[in-house]
Amino acid sequence: MARAFITGIAGLSLGAAERAFLREADPWGLILFRRNIETPDQVRRLVSEFRAAVGRDDAPVLIDQEGGRVQRLRPPHWRAYPPGAAYGALYDLDPAAGRAAARLGARLIAADLLDLGITVDCLPLADVPVPGADAVIGDRAYGAAADKVAALAAAVADGLMEGGVLPVLKHLPGHGRANVDSHERLPVVDAERETLEASDFAAFRPLARLPLGMTAHVVYTAVDPARPATTSAQVIAEVIRGFIGFDGALMSDDVSMGALSGSVAARTRACFAAGCDLVLHCNGRLDEMQEVAAEAPLLADDAARRAAAALAARRAPAPFDPREAWQRFSAMMAPVRGIADSVTVA
Repeated sequence: MARAFITGIAGLSLGAAERAFLREADPWGLILFRRNIETPDQVRRLVSEFRAAVGRDDAPVLIDQEGGRVQRLRPPHWRAYPPGAAYGALYDLDPAAGRAAARLGARLIAADLLDLGITVDCLPLADVPVPGADAVIGDRAYGAAADKVAALAAAVADGLMEGGVLPVLKHLPGHGRANVDSHERLPVVDAERETLEASDFAAFRPLARLPLGMTAHVVYTAVDPARPATTSAQVIAEVIRGFIGFDGALMSDDVSMGALSGSVAARTRACFAAGCDLVLHCNGRLDEMQEVAAEAPLLADDAARRAAAALAARRAPAPFDPREAWQRFSAMMAPVRGIADSVTVA
């Protein structure tokens, strides 16, 4: 049984120490970043090295491939995709066209990922930004209305699933109102619970069926004034599992981010104590990876059930012609071409 964490690594291939660590610690999955990516063949080798080290052919390999500012796979080897707000702009012109384009864009991303052996994309976002919020979400969001965000996020998730790639719903229960970048500092949201339930949390409810989710390093004072969602048993039980109804495998956002405090070991313990099924650690520092592994249990009970259900949700993709699909996608996005990189959602 795998251990309940997802790890990053330092570079383009596994070093001897990393390989030994992976073999012994047996993390559930691996997450890739720009530092791990050079060419398609190199990525394929790295993915294979990871799965050989942990001894599981189905071990998940994750990536953040959203489009816009957040895409780890970039030209010249891979296509560039628009930010989420571009789908939102098209949706405003024609909701059906917006949903269709979001679905096809995600299907194309899935084809890119599966070609490399990557089986999980940390997408879609269901964050609902508000005026004055930090720009960390910004044009990554699909819009500023919960129903629109949910509709486009569902289309993206369906496109990924059609392509044999698992989606990760993020950032539960909502990062859009955050007043600072959680990569740097801890955001504190003081909105009333009724406001949050009507907007921020509401966008996630129609997406509760998704197999994987990621928490937000955000404090919601109306629910738990002392702890961010990632380490708050109240937020996870009352909001993520309760109000939203999410029963997929829940991973923390990166525990090495600046929003959290304390040692990496203490952060890891706090995530599991709060109810996270999996802890995500991204920076590739072996000493920190070892701290996480020392605190991460073997997957068991509900966490094991949810993780197994997520893997079982993957299905083989139907035949697909990426070249033809890209031509269709480009034509679909033509009405918002030119504003896709500058559109705002506030």
